[in-house]
Amino acid sequence: MNKHKALKGAVAAFASVAALGAMAAPAYAVDGTYSPNGKTVSELAKHGGAQRIASIGNEKAKNVILFLGDGMGDSEITVARDYLKGANGHFEGLDAVGQPGALGDAKAGTGQYTTFSLGNGSKDSAVGKDNNGSLAVNANPGKITPVTDSSASGSSWATGTKTYNNAVDVDVYGNPQLNLFELAKAAGKATGNVTTAEIQDATPAVLESHSTERGCYGPQGKTDGTSNDALKRCLANQLKENGGIGSISEQLLDTRADVTIGGGSKYFRQTVQGGEYQGKTVWEQAREMGFQTVENDPAAMNALQYKDNQPVLALMSDGNMPTKFNPSKATAKDPAKDANPTVCTPNADWLGNQGVSLKDMTKKALDLLGANPNGQKNGYFLQVEGASIDKQDHAGNACGQIGETDDFDQAITYALKNVDLNNTLVIVTADHAHTSQILNAQPAYALSTVLKTADGINMVVSYGTAQDDSRDEDGGYNGGDMEHTGTQLRIAASGPGAQRVTGLTDQTDNFYTIAGALGLATSTESQSALSSNAEVKVNANNGAYTAEATGFNGDAVLSYELKDKTSGKTLATSDSSTPVSGVRVKTAQSTGIALDSITEGGEYTLTVTGRQSGKTVSFDFQAPAQGSSDTKADNTEPSGTIASGKAQNGAEQNMLGKTGAALIAIALAAAIMAALAMLIKTAKAAKNER
Repeated sequence: MNKHKALKGAVAAFASVAALGAMAAPAYAVDGTYSPNGKTVSELAKHGGAQRIASIGNEKAKNVILFLGDGMGDSEITVARDYLKGANGHFEGLDAVGQPGALGDAKAGTGQYTTFSLGNGSKDSAVGKDNNGSLAVNANPGKITPVTDSSASGSSWATGTKTYNNAVDVDVYGNPQLNLFELAKAAGKATGNVTTAEIQDATPAVLESHSTERGCYGPQGKTDGTSNDALKRCLANQLKENGGIGSISEQLLDTRADVTIGGGSKYFRQTVQGGEYQGKTVWEQAREMGFQTVENDPAAMNALQYKDNQPVLALMSDGNMPTKFNPSKATAKDPAKDANPTVCTPNADWLGNQGVSLKDMTKKALDLLGANPNGQKNGYFLQVEGASIDKQDHAGNACGQIGETDDFDQAITYALKNVDLNNTLVIVTADHAHTSQILNAQPAYALSTVLKTADGINMVVSYGTAQDDSRDEDGGYNGGDMEHTGTQLRIAASGPGAQRVTGLTDQTDNFYTIAGALGLATSTESQSALSSNAEVKVNANNGAYTAEATGFNGDAVLSYELKDKTSGKTLATSDSSTPVSGVRVKTAQSTGIALDSITEGGEYTLTVTGRQSGKTVSFDFQAPAQGSSDTKADNTEPSGTIASGKAQNGAEQNMLGKTGAALIAIALAAAIMAALAMLIKTAKAAKNER
């Protein structure tokens, strides 16, 4: 072979390798930065695919507190500051976090992050429902959606995975993604969830559940239990009675956060429709599972104390909690508004009057977490949401959103004075912005409110997206369809690792900032490894048989199959028709599986698989016969553990299917080796010819 042709062939081989590498990561320039066009939708849909600062490391913190103002864009912060403090005023908490020097020697960082979602809501995403309520299979992750809702944005910072509007901790294909509470519990940390919204609402829900539909509040849907609209609110296969992992409220109990405080108590009056607690209310289920429960009782909430293995569930209102200020109304342009500007007034129904402000709930959560041995030893993660900034902005209610921003600021202020910023990272941000804007005059074609600020001047707040059919008889706005915006948002942090929020990041980066600071598993591989020590025991109790699965901490859902060993016939199996079918994992706890098909003396094979990790426990066993040595003392019914098995390391076979990048990497490595071999061979041939 001509040496020049051989060399040319080797160069061509390397060019092919370079092309393959470009195919593996088309969104990046050679130096690892973003290309001008960013990433493809398919790449963004992967776990961690939307990170902007993936290469930036973390400084460790014992504790992390995330303060999230729902709908609190820069405009909403400025409206509240101008009204309450004046244009040159200062929020004691909200403006201090991230401000260099504001909190003594605390480290500080301030930046912005992007908030876009994927797809176009569940109806048009990969998990849209067909006419039978079944999962509609769609391999296309959809499109980039510039404006997110709270569930997609919450899923982004809670799991590190971009998803579609309406999704709760599932990706665009409907696959559950592990969230910060699950990962924190796997690491032995204490967890707390505080909100002024219904606890089933999007932001708190992303720390306690996985749902293809954000409205799947309870086993009877989004009702007070006197009716049932679950098939309208939930994917049918997610419901317990259909073999699914259950509603958001039911999963909240499975997640078992150490502290849960918020609204939404009426949804716990629903009746459980399937599973172990069928026929009981969700409140009854919570008490039987060992929760300390408080329902709409401020005095009882304030009296709560830490009790070992008795997590707190305190729901303080039927729905969303009342706002601090009475509502104002945005109306059409009118010179009379300039002459008589609005002054916000206190709301007599605000629960802060009874010791249940957001500050009070934050104090109670910190006290309980601080008394928790896991919190003392391993640290905690606490999320605190000022939820109704968003809800009042939706309603064009300037006073409502201002009061909720003030309530939020006071909760932050309390925390800053009562935590150690040497070991606690405090982050303040929002999930999306809103359309309220400060203008110099009343707009001609939009609704507005004129407010008298702390400076004694008029401030015009415009609500430009209120629809005409939402206006009342006075021309004011009484609807709830004021819209979110897709603008980037402020994120500020103080404490260890605060600088990681500096500059432009993405909402998913917040997951990696929090999880990295706490030392949690962030990659798909490290999360799957959390199930490597999984174990399953088969227990007998008075003739009833259950499987007890432990150690599946890298999974959100389990599947199982029970076979007759002799005939090979499948006797029982979990529903695997959708990613949210199967058995919900109780992280860092025992997950029970009823085995109703076992009879005494029979021989069986039980297989339990983690749906996220792919880790499998499979073993044969024989149910003891009556009167055997494994039975009770009176030799009447079998009792105790009769068999067990541990995880098999076969999950790696499934890992490549989770990301085509792994396959490409293998092909790329093989191509590189072949190209190198060709170059070496060519060089030797050229040397011999000389």
